[in-house]
Formats: sequence, structure tokens, C-alpha cells
Amino acid sequence: MMELSPRTNPELLGHGDVEREILETQASGRIGHAWLISGPRGVGKATLAYRFARHILAGRLGSPEEGENGGGGLFGAEAPPIQLAPDAGLGMDPEHPVFRRVAAASHGDLRVIERAIADEKTGRRKTEIVVGDVRDLAHFMGMTPSEGGWRVVIVDEAETMNRNAANALLKVLEEPPGRAMLFLVSHNPARLLPTIRSRCRRLQLRALEDDVLATLITRHLPDLAAEDRQSLVALAEGSIGRAIDLAGQGGLDLCREVISMLGALPRLDVTRLHTLGDKVARDDQAFSALADLFPWWLARMTRSGALGQPPAQVITGEAEVAARLLGAAPLDRWIEVWEKVGSLFERARAVHLDRKQTVLSAFLAVEQTLGRT
Repeated sequence: MMELSPRTNPELLGHGDVEREILETQASGRIGHAWLISGPRGVGKATLAYRFARHILAGRLGSPEEGENGGGGLFGAEAPPIQLAPDAGLGMDPEHPVFRRVAAASHGDLRVIERAIADEKTGRRKTEIVVGDVRDLAHFMGMTPSEGGWRVVIVDEAETMNRNAANALLKVLEEPPGRAMLFLVSHNPARLLPTIRSRCRRLQLRALEDDVLATLITRHLPDLAAEDRQSLVALAEGSIGRAIDLAGQGGLDLCREVISMLGALPRLDVTRLHTLGDKVARDDQAFSALADLFPWWLARMTRSGALGQPPAQVITGEAEVAARLLGAAPLDRWIEVWEKVGSLFERARAVHLDRKQTVLSAFLAVEQTLGRT
């Protein structure tokens, strides 16, 4: 299985319209100094930021003296318009020197800011970007580029900046230096300061179409059976990152197990439940997958009931289980249990509650919903 790393990923499918927008903005002669790239998780936001960064660092934006000399404010100065080739894009050969140096984190004019590693053994990251991570940002962006072109900064998961870090970044945006470009990558831009959002040009990425997602899953998970590939397309909801994570976490098998156990209700198989609890208690990836999938499945089932639509079928037998559960209790109770299960897993993640007990409580919440009169 290939692990997707935005820094080393040479391709971006499904977002040709966004790349075209970038290039048309460049062609117009008014390229922004700050860009906010937003959209669902795992659809290619950071990959786009790195593609854009390589494009700039390779000199394809033109020299700063040709328009971006710092005198034009946030959105730059006028430059003569240029004609775009029909197939123009931000792609670059992985053997290109700039691509290789960016991939190796050795390009002197690129800086990447992200949540720091909290635990080297597990790779777990801190919960936020702190002011120390961005304190010298203005100094870096204000320096003369070492290769005579541009300084580029990527802030990944920008919404995780704490208040002090966000204010430090805002000072840079208020007086953007010339020869510098800033990319903010965000899953949830509403959490950013309004004054930061207002100073950035927006690029909104959408969830990937099913055919694009299926192509990417086939490419990155070539050994996956055709039926599993179709299930993964539905489970991933337009996110190749989510698809690869679920495959690596055993998400398909966990989803089948959850649906099978729910199908046996109102008689909960206690032995089977404890076996599942023990599994996720010792397996970080399995717990992460279950914490996503269980509330997601309940939400999808509840939504189909609210809309009066037949339950979806991702896993064999799923539609029948969902239809039976929806018919066994009023919709308001399913909304209540969905919120409760989601809250249980959120709290378990946030304050490291007992994982097995969390799983037991989640299934018991569903069982109790069916048992109420």
C-alpha cells in the first residue's frame, strides 16, 4: 500500500478547475501573496499547496521584479497578461531538482509549519500550532530569497493555530513582504480569525467524484478486491486520504463487524462485543477507524430516515439492518443516540478515556434505544 504524502505526491486528480483558476490569476498579472486552501479532509489540499509552491520555487511564476515586487499590496501589482496553453497545469516531473529538494525538505526558500510531533514513538502530534512555531515567520518571509525568486510558506491545518500563533501570522498578513507567498491549508476555515480569512484569496476544493476516487484507490491499493474497492469508494465519501486510512486501519472489516452486531439487536452478543472492545483497546488504528465509522454510519442511517429515502447499501446486508433499526424506534431517538455515540468517541479521543468502555457504552446506547417503549 502506498502512503500518500503531499510533499512527495506528483499528481493531483479531480481539481483541474482549481489549478486552472490559479494559472488564470497568474496570467492576469495579479497573483495573491496569501491563499487559503480549504475543503474536506483528504481531497488534496496540501498536495495542491505543494504543487503551487514547487511552481513558484521553480521560477514559473516569473521574477518578483516582473510584478510582485512588494509594492502592490496583498494581491500584487499589475503585470502583462499571458496566454495559457490548453493543458497548462502545476505539475512537475518528480526528477526536477526543485521537486526533489522539496520532497527532501531541503529547499532553503520553503518553510512548512504544522503541528509538532508530541510523541516520537507513536508519531502523535500536538493538538495545536503554537506561537513558537510561527514566531520568526515575518523574518523568514522578509529575507531575500536564497535563489533570487520567492520565499514560500505552507501552514498545514491552519485552523489548529492557537490565538497567539494566529495573531503572529496576522501581523505578517497585514504587511505582506514582497517576494513571499503564504499558503494556509485548512479543513475548517471557519475556525480561523475573520481578519486572516479576509486577507487571503480563497481556493475551495470539493470532494472527489466517485470515478476519480475509484481511479486513485485502484492506483494506490492495487490488491484490493473489486467489491471492497466499491465499498471503500462509498465509505470514503470523496476523500482519497480517508480511503487509504480506512484500508490501512482495517476499516472495511470493522464496518462489517459493526453492521453484523447491530443486525443481531436487540439481543446484543456480549462475548463478541468484548472481543471488539479488546481489539480496539490495544490497536490505535482500529480505534481511530471505529471512532469515525460508528457515528458516521448512525448519521447516514438517521439521515436516510429523515429524508424518507431507502437506506444505502455499502456493505452486504447493511440496507436491511438499517431499515429494521429505523422501523424499531422513532427518528428522534436515533438522532439522540447518534449524538450520544459521537460524543462518546470524541471525549475518548480528547481526554484518553478507556477505549473498551467507550465501545461498550456506544453499543449499549443503541441497544437501549431499541429497548425503550
